[in-house]
Amino acid sequence: MKLRAGRGFTLDEIKEAGLTAKYARTIGIAVDHRRRNKSQESLELNVQRLKAFQAKLIVFPVKAGKPKKGDSEAAELAAAVQHKGGLFPVEQVYAAPEARAITAEEKAGSAYMKLRYARSEARTLGAREKRARDKAEEEANKKK
Repeated sequence: MKLRAGRGFTLDEIKEAGLTAKYARTIGIAVDHRRRNKSQESLELNVQRLKAFQAKLIVFPVKAGKPKKGDSEAAELAAAVQHKGGLFPVEQVYAAPEARAITAEEKAGSAYMKLRYARSEARTLGAREKRARDKAEEEANKKK
């Protein structure tokens, strides 16, 4: 499965990294307010990416002579070099299944029939539940 960076970081990820969404946009971090975190692992991974980005980021002051809180120091500004490559790419995590011998049970069974059976079970589930519910009501009415 191919991972991709997506449209931006979630509001939770930005908050965990100690930023606000408004400030994050000003320093070049994409924010996607629609995205939701589905797992704690991905949230932590993205927070680490944000913190690494912040550590390497050099913020120039708006007015050269008057640096504000959060701006980089003069020594860092003098040594700054424009970076023109990709920033913190998403690492592809792929765990291939280990090779193993096919069991006799797997050889005997048909994968196609298993899929057909599962599909028919899913398709007829509602009708079976209704039939069982009606039967239970009928039994209850007979007892009365």
